[in-house]
Amino acid sequence: MENTLNGRKAVVTGGASGIGAACVRELAARGAKVVVADVDSAGAAALADEVGGTAWAVDLLDVDALATLSLDCDILVNNAGIQSISPIEAFDPADFRRIIALMLEAPFLLIRAALPHMYANGFGRIINVSSVHGIRASPFKSAYVSAKHGLEGLSKVTALEGGGHGVTSNCINPGYVRTPLVEKQIADQAKVHGIPESEVLAKVMLTESAVKRLVEPEEVASLVAWLASDHAGMVTGASYAMDGGWSAR
Repeated sequence: MENTLNGRKAVVTGGASGIGAACVRELAARGAKVVVADVDSAGAAALADEVGGTAWAVDLLDVDALATLSLDCDILVNNAGIQSISPIEAFDPADFRRIIALMLEAPFLLIRAALPHMYANGFGRIINVSSVHGIRASPFKSAYVSAKHGLEGLSKVTALEGGGHGVTSNCINPGYVRTPLVEKQIADQAKVHGIPESEVLAKVMLTESAVKRLVEPEEVASLVAWLASDHAGMVTGASYAMDGGWSAR
C-alpha cells in the first residue's frame, strides 16, 4: 500500500470500534501517526498499540473541556456518534441534546481546536463522517437527522474558511454500515415498527437502497484515506454518498 500519509498526524474520534477503527487502521497503513480518540479508554489503547499510534481517552460530551482544547493534527476525522429512535412527541429532550452535543457541537469544537495548527502549516484535512441522513430524512430519528444536517453545514463553512489556508473539509455519507451502532438499531427498529428483528434489514433499513447490503467499515475508511491525501487537495465542501443508491431517489 502506498504510504501517501507519511509524516501526517491524524485524530479519529470514535476510533476504538466500527467505522472509526477501520479508519484508524487504514490511515496508519498509509503512514499516518494516528490518535485513537474514544470514551472507551481500553479499546482505544488496544487499537493504538496495534497500529503504533496513541490513545486519547476523551468524553466528547464534556463540551466545556473541548472549548479550551488545542489540537495538533493534520487530519481530523469526526466520526463519533450515537443514536436514539423515537417519535418526536415521545423523544426525550435530554437524548436530543446529547446527540446534538456529541455529533455537532463536539465536531465544531474539535475543528476549532485543530484549525490554528493546520493554518500555520498550510495543510489540513477535516473529514466528517456524516450519513445519508445528512442529506435525507427518516422517521423517528429527529435528533440524528438534525445533527447530521447541521454537520453538513458546518463542513461547508469550514471548507469556505479553510480554502485559502490549504485546509479542505468534506463529508462522507454512508448508508447503514455494519457496526455495533447499526446492530443495536435493528432491535430498536423492530420495536418501533412492530416487526421481528429478522425483517428489519429488508423492510426498514435497505428499502431505499439499490444495492441490498450493508456498507462495510473498510469501504468508508478507503474514502477517508483518499480525502486525507494530497491527491484530494481540490476536493472541498463536498458530500460523498456511499449509500448503495439511496440518495439517488
